[in-house]
Amino acid sequence: MSLIINNIALHFLSKKEETGEVVLRLGPENAEFAQENAKVTNFVDGLHAIYNAKGSKAYGSFSSMPSEGDSARFVDLMESYLTEQQNFYDFSVQAGNVLKNEIEKYDIEETGYFVICHYEYMGGRYLFVAVIPVSEHYSVDGELNISAAQHLDTNKLQLAARIDLFDYKDNSQGNRYISFVKGRAGRKVSDFFLDFLGCEEGLNSKEQTQTLVQAVEDYVSVNQLDPAEKQKTRKDLLSYCKEQKASSQDVSLQEVGKVIESAGTEQDFYQFCQTQSYPIEESFPHEQAVVNKITKYSGYGNGISLSFERSHFGEDVVYNPHNDSLIIYKVPPNLKEQLMALLDSEKVETD
Repeated sequence: MSLIINNIALHFLSKKEETGEVVLRLGPENAEFAQENAKVTNFVDGLHAIYNAKGSKAYGSFSSMPSEGDSARFVDLMESYLTEQQNFYDFSVQAGNVLKNEIEKYDIEETGYFVICHYEYMGGRYLFVAVIPVSEHYSVDGELNISAAQHLDTNKLQLAARIDLFDYKDNSQGNRYISFVKGRAGRKVSDFFLDFLGCEEGLNSKEQTQTLVQAVEDYVSVNQLDPAEKQKTRKDLLSYCKEQKASSQDVSLQEVGKVIESAGTEQDFYQFCQTQSYPIEESFPHEQAVVNKITKYSGYGNGISLSFERSHFGEDVVYNPHNDSLIIYKVPPNLKEQLMALLDSEKVETD
């Protein structure tokens, strides 16, 4: 396993029903236990994978604004740990109290396990901060007695952020060394979690990805590629972006230029982007869901779900905007079998 845990701390945040007071229950003070504990390493590795798989993340940096009142800023506490002015456990306790104060300020029902972990993965160095919700599960013993217990529900991870410590050190004026999960429906994560971190949003990965997709579409049109070449270019981009997402690597314009280069074009894609002055970074973390749409159209509504490759549009799939109808030629064999069976069943019912 290529993941190495330097330090980890786990505390618990709860709220008293009778008073509304937020309580921070501290975990064990043992900085060395994680380095030799396979269960803890597997736990962090799972969190790392779940976080990477989150499709909708935003990026930002620490705000330069001073903190309100006497409370310490998260970035100052983190710096005191990174510069060895205090140990990791003390840093985690102070950070936990800052988070506790934010929850009390907003008067919200946010409870769970507060985890903060300093780890290394594939040559990168990160600080992961999250509140993991708690769910109840049930078990039955041999005597058929039912018992209930609580567990960390990592699959419902929403309040989470990760700081790229190398990027933070080398590019402290940048706007993307912090990544965080975007807000849930009905409430933005920035309501209190980003305030706790002192993070302000910077790079918009969705807009960057949309600009990339548009640039590719402009590129294949300007160079008048035939339909097959256009679809191949789109698929090459899709494959490259999937590989970058799987390895948690940024998309690079220069690499895209090498991936989708076409014979007979006057300039490669990278030069094309430079000439057209697209508002796009040289490299950036992308949103895969945006790229997925470059080769496929899909939609769902009124009990109908439909998806088809872009190359079929106008040939095997024809849309008539005048009567809002869609004609599908060359029906997929497995769907055809179901439709034939449906016709036969309806015929039997009418006989």
